[in-house]
Amino acid sequence: MSKQLDYHTIRAIFERFQQAEPEPEGELHHTNAFTLVVAVALSAQATDAGVNRATKDLFAIADTPQKMLDLGLEGVTEHIKSIGLFRQKAKNVIKLSQILVDDYGGEVPNSRAALQSLPGVGRKTANVVLNMWWNMPAQAVDTHIFRVGNRTGICPGKDVVQVERAIEDHIPADFQQHAHHWLILHGRYHCKARKPMCPTCLIRDLCPYEDKTT
Repeated sequence: MSKQLDYHTIRAIFERFQQAEPEPEGELHHTNAFTLVVAVALSAQATDAGVNRATKDLFAIADTPQKMLDLGLEGVTEHIKSIGLFRQKAKNVIKLSQILVDDYGGEVPNSRAALQSLPGVGRKTANVVLNMWWNMPAQAVDTHIFRVGNRTGICPGKDVVQVERAIEDHIPADFQQHAHHWLILHGRYHCKARKPMCPTCLIRDLCPYEDKTT
């Protein structure tokens, strides 16, 4: 774990991220807040590409909680069977759809606590939805962000909560909205787990990681 970078270095890093990708977006396909919640919940231990393939037909016929309930557990299971842990995830989708219909009038709530009360929705999923749909500067820490944060010293921490706090505490406010997307994309395509692409890295000269690849 690298030591926490100073303010000026972090600002320089995010200025480069912003210049390279001014408006970064999440890669999970969705059409509304409900399909976003479902897509993010399904993405646990699965790739975004795999989730997008599975939900293409699912969301075409079930893009509201009531339509998902009408499809039923068997129908949901059939659509997402290519995704890891699909049986439990299908149960969660049906349960959360029922709660949204019964307790929220079919609408997705926009508070972290309410979102986290839904089956299969943890803090990370809640933060993704708050950030992507309601434009709140919530930070969803996944494995990519955890790795990048600790390697680079941008937002080091021993667990995801510490990394989330480090993002909120140390990344300048004007970069908070897109911070987690920039970090995810950097981890997914450049600062990879087994062999980071250091020679072509946008922030190589600002990164203190000692084991840079050549």
